[in-house]
Amino acid sequence: MVRVLCCFFGAMILYSNMVFAETIGIYTHRQPFLLAPILKAYTEKTGIEFQTVYAPQGLATRIQTEGENTKADIVLTVDISRIKELADTDLLAPLQSKIIQNNVPAHLRDASDKWTALSLRARIIAVSKERVGKEAITTIEELALPKWKGKVCSRKGSHVYNRALLASLIAHNGAEEAKKWVNGFVDNLARRPQGNDRAQAKAIFTGQCDVVLMNTYYFGKMKFSKEQPEQKEWADSMEIAFFNQEGRGQHMNISAAGILKGSKKKQLAREFLEWLTSKEAQLIYTEVNFEYPVNPDSDSSEEVASWGSFKMDDLPMSIIADESPLAQRIINETGW
Repeated sequence: MVRVLCCFFGAMILYSNMVFAETIGIYTHRQPFLLAPILKAYTEKTGIEFQTVYAPQGLATRIQTEGENTKADIVLTVDISRIKELADTDLLAPLQSKIIQNNVPAHLRDASDKWTALSLRARIIAVSKERVGKEAITTIEELALPKWKGKVCSRKGSHVYNRALLASLIAHNGAEEAKKWVNGFVDNLARRPQGNDRAQAKAIFTGQCDVVLMNTYYFGKMKFSKEQPEQKEWADSMEIAFFNQEGRGQHMNISAAGILKGSKKKQLAREFLEWLTSKEAQLIYTEVNFEYPVNPDSDSSEEVASWGSFKMDDLPMSIIADESPLAQRIINETGW
């Protein structure tokens, strides 16, 4: 009888924990497999679990439609434009966190406190190790020079990574100079814009081009790819060149996050974002996803650090978002 009662109460406790376990709902543009190690670490640390919805398109419309009935608490994006769209349409709540403010530099946070960057990717120039060498290019502006005609490859300019890069050129050099740069860049393309960043690395390996634009974390993903070992050869065929080091510094892309205004668990969401900007979580970002930390007190992984140190452009991310619509118009006009 005692044994039966013990089993009964043990089962009740287990059932209670299953029913009442805290959960955080996430809408994300980011692929789930990239988030999984970070979410797992937080669950192991706190017991809090996650319900994640991968929504690469139409997220703002979905959240607007759900309103106060949304089951999501946090939104994670892979670029500045999408997180700012959510803030501008009044879908995000203030973060209200001194911890986040202390962990993340101001130019990587919203001035209105609606979002914060979580990780950084340098959008670098990658060059053929054999045919070019990383010393051959020192500024992004040089990619429009005639000497690179027929040697450059790129994904479509309308992709958020390239649009943000062009927005930074508009902010630094003005719209007229930025458009001239795009025209020269497009004239230098070895093929029409296509594929993702990995496809550009493959184009270097196969000799289709000598110079490409790509985010640094793809280099790490290819170098250690188990499912597609041929990508290791792609990575080995190129070198990373950080640009504008004598001037404004290397352009950076961000992943970002905000708390949804309709969330019923804002404090839980806030605590999770605070942890994501901590040194503990930032190390996971850099070790697993080969990204750079937004927290200046955090270290990069051994692999990421091996790519070399560089000066980052500290242009506020909000300015890049503001210039993105103009960047898209230039992309449309020039055929990038």
